[in-house]
Amino acid sequence: MCITLSLSSKPCIGVCNGSLQSPKSMVTTARIEVITAPKRPNTFPGLTKQGISDIDLRVQEVVRRQSWTNSLVGEVNCRKPRFEPMFIDDAYDKCRNICAEYAKTFYLGTLLMTKERQKAIWAIYVWCRRTDELVDGPNAEYMSPAVLERWEERLQDIFEGRPYDMLDAALSDTVCNFPLDTKPFRDMIEGMRMDTRKSRYESFQELYFYCYYVAGTVGLMSVPVMGIAPESSVSAYTIYNAALYLGIGNQLTNILRDVGEDALRGRVYLPQDELAQFGLTDKDVFSRKVTDAWRDFMKEQIIRARSFFNLAEEGASQLDKDSRWPVWSSLMLYRKILDAIEDNDYDNLTKRAYVGRTKKLLTLPLAYTRALSKPSLYLR
Repeated sequence: MCITLSLSSKPCIGVCNGSLQSPKSMVTTARIEVITAPKRPNTFPGLTKQGISDIDLRVQEVVRRQSWTNSLVGEVNCRKPRFEPMFIDDAYDKCRNICAEYAKTFYLGTLLMTKERQKAIWAIYVWCRRTDELVDGPNAEYMSPAVLERWEERLQDIFEGRPYDMLDAALSDTVCNFPLDTKPFRDMIEGMRMDTRKSRYESFQELYFYCYYVAGTVGLMSVPVMGIAPESSVSAYTIYNAALYLGIGNQLTNILRDVGEDALRGRVYLPQDELAQFGLTDKDVFSRKVTDAWRDFMKEQIIRARSFFNLAEEGASQLDKDSRWPVWSSLMLYRKILDAIEDNDYDNLTKRAYVGRTKKLLTLPLAYTRALSKPSLYLR
């Protein structure tokens, strides 16, 4: 999910080295200073309290780093790169075109956002896509630890105003307009490292951490762009968590959709211990045969993915009203992918569940209607 501290893009007045600032009401600062992690039950089977706590600490750190309190330190040392207006406009146009080509529905949802937020979200999307393609793209055969190390160095250059190319320049400009920190970006790179080292996950605990690194981070890095509704009374931490849950729900859905394709590459992104509980092994995945045991296993996996979406939904209406539509669109469309797996009689071994163009188009006005809902005073 994508959300924030109700920002609008303004000239940079602080350090652009991983914690950026923008002038705004100090009311938000006070809100951040008293953030505490609420006590939550162990909601998801397969997760220990320690596992939840570890991710909680990471979320709290990101909220702290991306808060106004830290952003106001050193405000005279802004390192915003000086780009020619035509150059940076072209850079954002390239990001927009990539987003429009590869994330059509999400792109449509961004069109209601303010222009500055649109550009920032496009730039973040493109960086995430390029990062993912290092491992899964056409040049993935050249992947090595050195490639990811260089990519991480390049990320630091982006945050310090030294972009390598035009697409990097768009993100470099973005991080000087919104209070973005490097941590969720670095964590996503760490997720790519996991993909180069692991092709099996022994438990949902392991898989949950993987989903945080490769997808939950997208929500966290998007938070300072989307904006929290001024009338929202919930903590920034709560809404960041909703962002995290949408990212994890999306990734779990991707995993369930792509079981058959991943198996062809020798990868099984399913908890090994839970497969065993249903009398299943990797051999059953590679056999590509849908059995009653497989259906029962998949039913449980779908229930869990939906539970993350339910939690994400609780924060979606807390966003700034101009930013809710793409979030609701993503949430509703990914739920429909789970529906499609069920419609295929749980055959995600030989079939790829997808949402047709007509259903997507019909979903957009429904998502828009949900986006009009006002923030509630309390989340469950």
